[in-house]
Amino acid sequence: MADDLSQRPIVIKRIKKVAGGHHGGAWKIAYADFVTAMMAFFLLMWLLGSSTKSQLEGISEYFKTPLKVAMTGGSSIGETSSILKGGGTDLTRQHGEVKKGEIKDDIQAKKIIKERIERIKLEGLKKKIEEAVENNPTLKKFANQLLLDITSDGLRIQIVDEQNRPMFALGKADLQPYTKTILREIGKMLNDVENKISLSGHTDGKPFPTGDKGYSNWELSADRANASRRELIIGGMDTNKVLQVIGLSSAVLFDKEDPVNPINRRISIVVMNEKAEKAVTMDGQTIDVDMQAEPNKEILQNP
Repeated sequence: MADDLSQRPIVIKRIKKVAGGHHGGAWKIAYADFVTAMMAFFLLMWLLGSSTKSQLEGISEYFKTPLKVAMTGGSSIGETSSILKGGGTDLTRQHGEVKKGEIKDDIQAKKIIKERIERIKLEGLKKKIEEAVENNPTLKKFANQLLLDITSDGLRIQIVDEQNRPMFALGKADLQPYTKTILREIGKMLNDVENKISLSGHTDGKPFPTGDKGYSNWELSADRANASRRELIIGGMDTNKVLQVIGLSSAVLFDKEDPVNPINRRISIVVMNEKAEKAVTMDGQTIDVDMQAEPNKEILQNP
């Protein structure tokens, strides 16, 4: 019996194992394709829903004749400017179409540029007046009485009194000869810019002797401002440049700590920027542009 068993053939069974992962991962690729397609579909629906009619026409034109659009740089469907910061053609735009955000940005940019150009012109006028004072022996003697600065309203030119060198006769609107010279020289240069001007007269805090009889520092300051206007015109300034002439009495003191300081008696000429001009003329209302900025006590010193 044992011999019969030894003669039997030996059979070896090998079981081949096949991993199920190969066919099991195919669904992931199909699902990813499905999700991508759905995202593209919803994005298309969003674009169609948020685009204007003219934008849809522009997109349609591109897909109809893409080669033509590419060769013309987008001019066949309107603008060549881009909604992308990096550049390129905005294919959603029809000829003549301007977007709201771009209008706002364009207006703001133009406004900033215009203000900068205006300031450069006023700074140039300031420098010219300073050079005229320095080079004119007559004006140079009164350099300490001239104050020039750029304020939020424009270029401000102030002519102030000194203790022993007043601009006007005491208690009157009669200009001293040297004050006329200063104003006439300034008048020649004010035509270099197209800006309008405002004149304001100021007195110190000492009450006018006959103020209780009807004539006070208010009338005196206004009369002095108007007398200064006449001298500017005699010097050559265009009469149409004057937008405002007012008297402020001692309401806006240069030296608030010392109301009777002679420096408080002054004439202020403001070469107004566009913003200040609009503030004066808006709805027929007037304001004192000289009151919008603190006085600058930096005086042009003799060398």
